[in-house]
Amino acid sequence: MDVNFRTLDLNLLRVFDEVMAERNLTRAARNLSITQPAVSNALRRLREVLGDELVRRAGAGVEPTPRALALWPTVRDALRQLQHTLAPGEFDAGTADTTFLLAMADATAAELMPGLVRIAETEAPGISMRVLPLTTRDPRRMLEHEEVDMAIGYFPAVIASLAARGQSGVGVPFETQRLYLGQYVCVMRRGHPLAEQPLTLDDYCAARHLLVSFSGRPYGFIDQTLGALGRERRIVVTVNQFFTAGQVVATTDLLTVLPRHFVTVTGIGDQLVLRDLPFDQPPVHVDAIWHRRAQHAHSHEWLRQSLLRSAAAAFAGSILGQQVPG
Repeated sequence: MDVNFRTLDLNLLRVFDEVMAERNLTRAARNLSITQPAVSNALRRLREVLGDELVRRAGAGVEPTPRALALWPTVRDALRQLQHTLAPGEFDAGTADTTFLLAMADATAAELMPGLVRIAETEAPGISMRVLPLTTRDPRRMLEHEEVDMAIGYFPAVIASLAARGQSGVGVPFETQRLYLGQYVCVMRRGHPLAEQPLTLDDYCAARHLLVSFSGRPYGFIDQTLGALGRERRIVVTVNQFFTAGQVVATTDLLTVLPRHFVTVTGIGDQLVLRDLPFDQPPVHVDAIWHRRAQHAHSHEWLRQSLLRSAAAAFAGSILGQQVPG
């Protein structure tokens, strides 16, 4: 079907892009600050122009047609380019008074926030930042409800889910950025009975453990790894901060698992002994995740680039070869 581009209302493409990203008319309408009937009307008009149904109702949302899936990448890229061209300077870091809300664990904040604050003091002295506790390994609900602008942490299930959806052509309403690689190690106090000998799997499982759990659940990814080996450990204390974990194990015989890079910023590194875990544990990918509706906001772009620069300074050898802007 031939399309008369001269008479095409480009606003219809904005609605199409948002519906494809959200797979839900109500959420698309909210993101666009219009009513749901207005979204439905825009889709009807675009269907008439393109001669395709574009989306069909599926459960609580909509499912795109093959034509819609084929069109969407081109439409999305064109809209992004237009936005960058037409609104290049809407965020002036030097005069901005934006407040950013960030969710992250204390270990992550201890490494990233000093550098981020230094950048802000120099380039954007009027902005404010609030760091909220990260209480989940899946921050998508927080981002969806606009409780935070960005979440930073270890989200393996979320990253895998988003990658799978993207590869299958399903709309992905979130964007991610790898910041650095981390490694977890076993931590104990100096003078601990296990500190002067190689740490074996039997000794590790027989010891008493402290678990850091953001959600309060009495198990973590270490326990999943042990379970796959047919082993388990005894967790006797659960806390929700890495800093607290370091303080507790420094004065008890409990073992805990901390990010290796965090031990030095606890201020009590000289009281702790680090040992490699006696089993294979994949590296920890620390990622930033945000809702795609913020993707092209220039203030958010500044925040993302500043976080990358802060991570580059804190983890010079762990940025996975990324080119970080100066």
